[in-house]
Amino acid sequence: MLTDKTQNRNLGWFIGTGGIIGLFAMALTKFGNPLNMGICAACFIRDTAGALGLDSAAAVQYIRPEIAGFIFGALILSLVKRDWKGQGGGAPLVRFLIAFFVMIGALVFLGCPLRLMLRLGGGDLNALIGLAGFAGGIALGSFFLYKGFNLGKAKEQPAVNGLVVPLIAFCLLVFIIIKPSFIKISTEGVGSMHAPVLISFVAALLIGALVQKSGLCMSGGIRNIFLIKNATMFWGYLAIFIVTLIGNIILGKLKVGFAGQPIAHTDGLWNFFGMVLVGYGSVLIGGCPLRQLVMSGEGNSDAGMCIIAFIIAGATAHNFGIAASPAGVPLNGKIAVAIGFTVMLIVSIFCTFVKQAGVNESKAA
Repeated sequence: MLTDKTQNRNLGWFIGTGGIIGLFAMALTKFGNPLNMGICAACFIRDTAGALGLDSAAAVQYIRPEIAGFIFGALILSLVKRDWKGQGGGAPLVRFLIAFFVMIGALVFLGCPLRLMLRLGGGDLNALIGLAGFAGGIALGSFFLYKGFNLGKAKEQPAVNGLVVPLIAFCLLVFIIIKPSFIKISTEGVGSMHAPVLISFVAALLIGALVQKSGLCMSGGIRNIFLIKNATMFWGYLAIFIVTLIGNIILGKLKVGFAGQPIAHTDGLWNFFGMVLVGYGSVLIGGCPLRQLVMSGEGNSDAGMCIIAFIIAGATAHNFGIAASPAGVPLNGKIAVAIGFTVMLIVSIFCTFVKQAGVNESKAA
């Protein structure tokens, strides 16, 4: 159990990290990133998948340097702290499956949990519905955690396993700089809106390091409220909201309402269920998309598997007409969310009750 002194120290890190993320998100928007999307791990991974030619959606193709920044920020700080190590092995294929549908849910809502707070800070009331769904999904995931859900503990692995994702991130940085002919870059739409590479990378580098140091994770923050009645971590995300709200007011960008919000739709039912899927799955795999990027920088190959799943899901969402748009959520998107929820429920039951029943029978024998 955390002491009051430890909680206060962690609270300072969470609020400080959240405040800086909010500031950097506003700055990146000012320098060219889309409104209410200064930072979005899910959207940035989706754009990167498009730039690599994994889908043909011309409006969402750009290698976001922020992705490499998050990973390298965590990598560098963990090396400095001497706590970097290759680890993983906790049901990687099951994690892949869950992470795949986390990304599907995010692209139906149009944003990761971090962007949810940025949208709220910009006055987008659709994000309130998303927040309710996100909390509901986390509550469901927390129920299974309480009952014993477990994908297996990560074990120490050869260092090379933990270096695969950072190596991929390095290659992406090289592609950004040299711009080889096989890399696609949007000339219009979301993919054409971006801050200068160096500014984006440095901001994300610092954010990655701060998240690595603090352990900030929105799904984890709400999960802790349900499981251990501790809201300390969630204060970090409230700081993101407050800073972006103030920033939008100062810059004259605040627009309160449901309609006409940047890169958002007003289908409340699917804003809710999309984020239910994100919250539910994030609890099961141990972190939301930004947290998975940071953990992959720390050498966690399970998180690396989730990143690969996010990339493939991002491409799949656009290849199969699943991703939402400001016009709304297509039928395929609704079907995909329903399938994702069913899959997660089956996995949850199997990895909680069925597995436990097998263990109990084995002990009895």
